[in-house]
Amino acid sequence: MSAIDRAVRFLDAWVPKPAAWAFALRIWIAMMLALAAAFWLQLDSASSAATCVAILAQPKRGQAISKAVYRLLGTLIGAVVALVLMALFAQDRVLLLLGFTVWLGLCVFVAQFLQDTRAYGAMLSGYTVAIIALGQIDEPQGTFDAAVSRVAVIVLGIVVITFINDALASPSTWRALLPQLRKAWDETRGYARETLTEGDLGASRTAALIRTIAPMRADASAIAGELDDGRFRAAGARSCIAALYVMAASIRSVAAAAACLRNPGPAVSEAMAICRRVTDAPDPDALDRDDERLRDLVDAAIRDGTRPLDEVVVLQRALDFVCAATFAQDGIRAVADGHKPLRDATLPTHRDFPVALRGALRVALSFAVTAATFVALGLPQASFALVQVAATAALSSVTPDPKKFATGVVIGMTLAATFAGIARFALLNGVQGFPMLAIAMAPVIIFGCFLSLNPRTFGIGFIVIVFFPVLLGPSNPQTYDALTFLLNALLVVVAAIILSIVVRLILPVTPAQQRAFALDSARRSLADALIGQGGDATTRTSLNADRLFQFAGYSSGSGAVRRANLHHAFALARLEAAAARAHAELRRLWSIEDLRGAIPHARDALAAGNDRGLEIAARDLIRAASGQDRPVRLTTARAASDLVTASRTITRHRRFLHRLDIAPF
Repeated sequence: MSAIDRAVRFLDAWVPKPAAWAFALRIWIAMMLALAAAFWLQLDSASSAATCVAILAQPKRGQAISKAVYRLLGTLIGAVVALVLMALFAQDRVLLLLGFTVWLGLCVFVAQFLQDTRAYGAMLSGYTVAIIALGQIDEPQGTFDAAVSRVAVIVLGIVVITFINDALASPSTWRALLPQLRKAWDETRGYARETLTEGDLGASRTAALIRTIAPMRADASAIAGELDDGRFRAAGARSCIAALYVMAASIRSVAAAAACLRNPGPAVSEAMAICRRVTDAPDPDALDRDDERLRDLVDAAIRDGTRPLDEVVVLQRALDFVCAATFAQDGIRAVADGHKPLRDATLPTHRDFPVALRGALRVALSFAVTAATFVALGLPQASFALVQVAATAALSSVTPDPKKFATGVVIGMTLAATFAGIARFALLNGVQGFPMLAIAMAPVIIFGCFLSLNPRTFGIGFIVIVFFPVLLGPSNPQTYDALTFLLNALLVVVAAIILSIVVRLILPVTPAQQRAFALDSARRSLADALIGQGGDATTRTSLNADRLFQFAGYSSGSGAVRRANLHHAFALARLEAAAARAHAELRRLWSIEDLRGAIPHARDALAAGNDRGLEIAARDLIRAASGQDRPVRLTTARAASDLVTASRTITRHRRFLHRLDIAPF
């Protein structure tokens, strides 16, 4: 490689792209506009308006709108709670700090069970109390004015960032999500094509596919507020994502059941051929024809009553695969053109109670320890530092890797303090004009935006653009008290170091613990599913996919250990989904008198984890339903295929399942 090629590659890797420059300029313009408007309106803490814009700095319009909505909601809730706490404990600082600590821990705990911007809103309602109440701890009578001012600057920041994003044509989230959905659709069809050709590709390959699908969930929620038909586009994205999960699961079942057939019949061959056609991306009309043909094949198999159980599974899972492909293709079209999709699926998030509790306790304890230390030192700026501790600790709780985020906070705070000092005492140095202030802030904001666009440096960039205006403290007139600035800068850096230490020492959650918590959660979900309390099948499939996505990130060690862990995790998910669906179908069939004799045996076999009993119950159901009408036969096929899937999973993983101690197996 020549020197020129190396130079070009280096520049391509490090020089920001035009889209990055456009994003950085939008954020700088929005921050300056918010700051100017706050000065013109004579709002207290005008820098908070610029900080609000920095927090809402998102590359895409839908992401910013979604975050802004929950930021406003969280601010309003936090303002009300701040007034209540100050009204109750204005005369007792210890009780005030204790009450805030409890509230902050509660908000962080709730945020752990939410996702995306909703989690941010819950967490924000926690540290907003610190900004309002702790900021007025020496002057309780000013709490109401502080709350009103806080809400005002947040509203101003939201209005400004929304206006700038619209005026300067910020990229739409749905336009960025659409090619990602199409890519995931192509990869899922490729996965299905390989599975039909080579057999089950294994847990690791399936986990890799889930890692392609799962990250799109955040953008799927964010596009609802972008356009008038945004709710339909969002519903289409959710429907597509849920369908891709089902396609992956159903095609694995098709391959596994087909492998168990020694002499596949013509119906199985036709079903496999239909699945292969679907992997070539047929048009909607072809999918409808394939769906109807598979329903005929399933109906004929149940009407016959003597077909091998694995043949019924192949036919039913092929039908599930085609149905899911229909939903996926319709969802992609809904995102593209905004029509109302065929369904609106939910995408629940897996959360472990022990992890959420530890996160809440870690934030509460870290704030309590820091508050006690700063109060004991008697520093005049202790309340300012406590607000930063509360904010950064709460933010760390909703990040995937709190330790990495804490490291980014230390680096980002140091950079923000350094840049603020240079801008304030070297570039401005007594200047009172707004144009010079805007020019002095521009390089730092643009630099922080560039860092925030890189996933590896996002935390550093986010902290820089958020805390740079806080430490710079723009005001009218501008003050230049070096001692106060140095003490504030020192305290925020110390607070960042305390956070970095706390997340490593106070109730840390290791990958091994996360795997254990996830396994325990899956075990409890399986126990519920076996006795008929598994919930909606589509929802469970999406929840299991999210659990598997997280579990794959927790897995470590050798390749063999990792594969074994994933293998068992997928087995639990498959058995739980099959049991939940089977119970749901059995409840629908209970109204059929001729089937009531077989249904209790099926339920008992599920509760006991009796693989042989499940096969017998499936055969009994098919024989009893062979003389019923078509809707009953199709429902019976779904129930029987789930019973057989549960039976095969139990047989294959009996030793592992027996150790879970939830059924005899």
